[in-house]
Amino acid sequence: MDIQRIHPEVRKIVKRIPNFPVHNRTVVKFSGFVMNLVTKKRSLIDGVKISNIRLGDASIRLYRPASELSGAALMWIHGGGLIGGNSAMNDQLCADYANDLKAIVVSVGYRLALKAPFPAAIDDCYSAWQWLLAEADTLGVDTSRIVVSGQSAGGGLAANLTHRIHDEGGVQPIAQSLLCPMLDDRTATRRELDAMNHRIVNNSFIRCAWTYYLEQAPGAANTPDYAVAARRKDLSGLPQAWMSIGDVDLFYDEVCEYARRLKDSGVDCHLHVTPMGPHGFENVAPEASITKELFADNFQFLRRVLNQAPSLQAA
Repeated sequence: MDIQRIHPEVRKIVKRIPNFPVHNRTVVKFSGFVMNLVTKKRSLIDGVKISNIRLGDASIRLYRPASELSGAALMWIHGGGLIGGNSAMNDQLCADYANDLKAIVVSVGYRLALKAPFPAAIDDCYSAWQWLLAEADTLGVDTSRIVVSGQSAGGGLAANLTHRIHDEGGVQPIAQSLLCPMLDDRTATRRELDAMNHRIVNNSFIRCAWTYYLEQAPGAANTPDYAVAARRKDLSGLPQAWMSIGDVDLFYDEVCEYARRLKDSGVDCHLHVTPMGPHGFENVAPEASITKELFADNFQFLRRVLNQAPSLQAA
């Protein structure tokens, strides 16, 4: 991709990020080991107390603000192409959510695809959801005021989690917040996208990631329920959504299409499009104006839905 298509404030940073050899399993496993070593496992950030809880094969990273709780909660699911990342990699963002929303934040440490392909990750996310509901009284959480959120692969898992929760019945999230979500394995079959070599995440990376996760080549005639969010035929009845995407992100077309389908299904959906924004720019350039604009819009949405009384939502 022509670097001039990238926003000027992000361009220099993105230019230095090399393509990751995701096809090499050894390299992927080693990079995960290194990331776990270098990720700062802090217990306190900006007054937010952080604790870790084992949950079967998964884990939960819990953020509790020092301020009086509002009763709201946010479940966060990290990115990493379903093959990398960990529950601590977005510590600062999760602490910011906790402080700003006066909310309990739960970051899910789900199993990664190289060791445990589908359905491990979505099963772990659903287990974390059930744990949050079961512990709501102890945590001071109003179960009618929970948002499910995630970024990139975590955004795709968050979308699939809302599908599964909807189908299981019972308590539902008040909203879903999806940052540059990875939603559709069929994008990886578009070979013309390979030549574009998108920055940060390109099509060959995603093709490998989907293959590891699904244990089949992307674009197959059928995929299991709750594996690929965009493959779900009926999106009606899902919680209201906020979504973000950059217009030079590999996922731009699939995110725009998913947002359109949500709206056509009667789901209130706001799509924040960032001109000249590559995939995950908000991670690599947190001080850029486009990052600040993205999170200003995101936090505004979250404040609105989480401060909304249940009776108003029902109306």
